[in-house]
Amino acid sequence: MRDLVEIGMGRTARRTYELDDVDIVPSRRTRSSQLVSTAWQLDAYRFEIPILAHPTDAIMSPASAIELGRAGGLGVLNGEGLWARHADVEAKIDKLIEVAESDADVDATITLLQELHAAPLQPDLLAAAVAQVRDSGVTTAVRVSPQNARVLTPALVQAGIDLLVIHGTIISAEHVGGDEPLNLKTFIAELDVPVVAGGVSDHRTALHLMRTGAAGVIVGYGSLAGATTSGEVLGMGVPMATAIADAAAARRDYLDETGGRYVHVIADGDIASSGQLAKAIACGADAAVLGAPLALAAESPGRGWYWPSAAAHPSLPRGALLPVAFDETHSLQQVLNGPSNDPFGSLNLVGGLRRSMAKAGYSDLKEFQKVGLAVRA
Repeated sequence: MRDLVEIGMGRTARRTYELDDVDIVPSRRTRSSQLVSTAWQLDAYRFEIPILAHPTDAIMSPASAIELGRAGGLGVLNGEGLWARHADVEAKIDKLIEVAESDADVDATITLLQELHAAPLQPDLLAAAVAQVRDSGVTTAVRVSPQNARVLTPALVQAGIDLLVIHGTIISAEHVGGDEPLNLKTFIAELDVPVVAGGVSDHRTALHLMRTGAAGVIVGYGSLAGATTSGEVLGMGVPMATAIADAAAARRDYLDETGGRYVHVIADGDIASSGQLAKAIACGADAAVLGAPLALAAESPGRGWYWPSAAAHPSLPRGALLPVAFDETHSLQQVLNGPSNDPFGSLNLVGGLRRSMAKAGYSDLKEFQKVGLAVRA
């Protein structure tokens, strides 16, 4: 039964929960963290850790996507970002950081980011970036927006991508208005590569996206760090613990509806520590998209700065450049697997997840989704 509260005469709202509102309840059994598996499989592709990168140029270059892939995760390039528009991306990011580090206001950095993204897409640059990742032997994934999916996808498939991520702030299986709206069900059916689509935040939309044939559904509106979608700009958002649990329920319903087709739920938002990563899995996620946490790594192109991909929107930016606790001695491997000297869970993210699973007595991610949860008073 949904917990509804009255917010005014004749108006009710559902009570929902953030990840920080819930806690994992350990069971009667514990086990060694060495006996815990964090592996999962999306279509034909196996990953040793349940982590995807947010497709922002702040953390994902071809080189950092390769490093994340070698670490067992999935790097996702932004098919509409700087690597697809400029041959000298490092120089462009240097200029962006220079402006961010000056006394210029936020408007100046966003204006420059918009200008950099106003340059035309160059398919040859994007193909070269894809080829660099593909030739390394790791799984190659690229993000496109719903608006540009039809135009960009053929070239990406030809370049050799393994996975396509159709990702927007909010995406649905049914879009009204515009010229030739993307029919996801038809579009996905005609592709030879699996598709991950999102974001969504409720049971109904998640179920609709699953019915399009997507292999995975992204839940949430992205990392809260630097993002302004929920509060300032659109006023939209569903707390992540509730959103993940609702999408997991849609996954279960779709599994019954199809007689066994499993669609992965991928949490995207409100995850900045190993404890929040563990809670996302416990609420029902199969994996998580990380943004700002990966910006701590020395391999991140932003070198101490993070911005979500929506910050570059040409007419309605939904994010800002934020400094992170960058340390050039912290490699991506240390961010993911430690060792850590941070008592707040920003380093050794996967190690913290493994320890949480072990303390609760579970040996793999699917089992861990059954762990007990408590709501804080």
